[in-house]
Amino acid sequence: MLRDFSLISYGSAAAVFAVLSVFVATRYLRRDIDRGLFLAAFVTTLWAGTLVAQDIWGQPGFLIRYLLELLRDTAWILLLFAMLRTAFRQGRLAGQMKKVLGAATFVLIVTLITLGSIEFVFNVDIVNGKTMLLGQIALSLLGLSLVEQIWRNSPAFGRSSLKYLCIGIATLFAFDFFMYADALLFGKVSEAFWNARGFVNAALMPLFAINVINTRKQPVDFQLSRSAVFHAGTLILAAGYLLLLAVGGYYVRAFGGQWGEALQVLLITVSIAFLVTLLMSRRVRARLMVFISQNFFDYKYDYREEWLKMTRELANLSDDPPLPERVIRILAGLVESNSGAIWLKDDQAGYAMKASANLATPRYTIIDDDSDLVRFFREQEWIIDLQEYQEDPIRYDLMELPDIIRNTPDAWLVIPLYLGNELYGIALVGKPYAHVELNWENFDLIKVVARQTCNLLAQTDAQNRLSRAMQFEALNRASAFMVHDLKTLIAQLSLLVKNAPKHRDNPAFIDDMIATTDHAVRKMSNLVDHIRKPHTTPDQATDTSLDLTGLLEELIEHNSRRSPAPRLKGNPAPIMVRADKEQLRNVLGHLIQNAQDATPPDGEITINLKPARGNVVMFIQDTGCGMTEEFISTQLFKPFASTKGLTGMGIGAYQAREYIRELGGSIDVTSEPGVGSCFSVRLPVAASTQQNAKYLPATTNPRPKQGVN
Repeated sequence: MLRDFSLISYGSAAAVFAVLSVFVATRYLRRDIDRGLFLAAFVTTLWAGTLVAQDIWGQPGFLIRYLLELLRDTAWILLLFAMLRTAFRQGRLAGQMKKVLGAATFVLIVTLITLGSIEFVFNVDIVNGKTMLLGQIALSLLGLSLVEQIWRNSPAFGRSSLKYLCIGIATLFAFDFFMYADALLFGKVSEAFWNARGFVNAALMPLFAINVINTRKQPVDFQLSRSAVFHAGTLILAAGYLLLLAVGGYYVRAFGGQWGEALQVLLITVSIAFLVTLLMSRRVRARLMVFISQNFFDYKYDYREEWLKMTRELANLSDDPPLPERVIRILAGLVESNSGAIWLKDDQAGYAMKASANLATPRYTIIDDDSDLVRFFREQEWIIDLQEYQEDPIRYDLMELPDIIRNTPDAWLVIPLYLGNELYGIALVGKPYAHVELNWENFDLIKVVARQTCNLLAQTDAQNRLSRAMQFEALNRASAFMVHDLKTLIAQLSLLVKNAPKHRDNPAFIDDMIATTDHAVRKMSNLVDHIRKPHTTPDQATDTSLDLTGLLEELIEHNSRRSPAPRLKGNPAPIMVRADKEQLRNVLGHLIQNAQDATPPDGEITINLKPARGNVVMFIQDTGCGMTEEFISTQLFKPFASTKGLTGMGIGAYQAREYIRELGGSIDVTSEPGVGSCFSVRLPVAASTQQNAKYLPATTNPRPKQGVN
């Protein structure tokens, strides 16, 4: 029965890893990791197939099976080294360390193969077979250590691509470790472990397949640091603890009589639960990190790691958690704490609480600007140790602490936050998990980090203030555009009132007055609608199809009462464009009015339309005073810059250009002082005009007078 179970177990392992080998070989062999996984899957297939053959035919012999066992472990360890290849290329691991790791692995495998060959080929009994068991345990621990280092030192964004591979390999080596440790204690390999081993290997194959499908790149950031020493030491201690647990379980079972097995299970369960509790305790982890820093390194901090950690925290542009809370966590983490609070300077000559973490402090509490604490920090950049303050207040000049700090439980350090030489904020850090001996190194690092984080807090506050100022500026600019339009309407209505006594009996004047008043009413109605709905999109503003030729004729007739009167050259056919009629009328009317303002009464203003493929170009040419190139490039389209003194607001040309751009067109200007100017306005035509463009009559390109650019 057990023989059949073993046959099925290893047969399933051979089958699934054969499928994985074919899958990787046919699709993914471009990277070192892919090739390493193929080698490991292929060797595992041979290993499992050999065990199946041994169950069926009794062959091959033990030596071949043992060598394949070593070859299987070697293949998986090579895969782990392939995962570290990226770190090797980036120089993250010292060259000496690379040589030590490679040499140790090579020596261990060669030693096991040599001793195995001597024992079985030459029939020499060296250490009664325990060499293989110890070697297998050593290989398992080496594999687990490599997996642990890869996982712990890989960046957060790379873990998702590594987790399935790491879980699978770690499970393989962990199972082998427990199986061979049990065999070392009891003198033989447990049949239960051995028969289940094939099923365990087969069950892990989907993890490797998923990793191959989902992963294109596996970044590994490997470095030997305090964190590496901490986790490696934790793994070694856990392994030693489990070995002692196995020994204890053996003696409990041996001397426990009929209750031996039950007591063994109880001891193992309780001990493993206790180990997991210790490993997950943040207090124990903090104390172990302090012990490692004090006894294994020259400095208390790995400054490179601390700086990178702070940079990653501050580089997060999201507001979850808010920046003040992140600053609290950064400062507290420097001294193995996780609690604190922060006060920042406000507009009321005080310091208001902005955030707190894991401290029972009242919210919205203000530290007065004239308090002893603020005066103390303005005189000297000291970090206040509240425990030392309670023991020796004279050291701090008998300073009186604010109630919010004095009455906060678990308060420990008070840290000033400086922006240059000005006190910008105050941070409070709670008591740590483990006892931390503070010295110059702690205080110097806290001061540097406090200044750096304070700069970012001040920059964020300045950006918020700038954003609010820009909102007010946008509101003021919108008001200026509205005032500009209202000024134009007032000028039109004032002209009507001025001419009314002279022409009140003229029917043509009455008709013109009604039309002008109607235009003013519609214009003001549009302004009111714009104020109510300011976020009208360009698409909503260009829903109307209108005749550009007819609109120009209306504008020419309206401006003909003033000298020089504009003149439309030729007899252009109707050209349809998509635009808001009132806005386009204002834009073109402004350009024509500017041409009249710049041209003497005996001058000339001509308007010409030239259809092009998908566009129409309108030329407004005058013989006025002209403009310099410097004025065109620096002031013409600049808002709030005008040549009309106090009578102009300088936004008409800017408003015209921006609206033409919204329509998908453009405005170009050529001019020469004393000769004249030519404004070229290009607009996209409507679809119906594009279809009939070939039937439009050709017009001549306007030729500016001599000397006009």
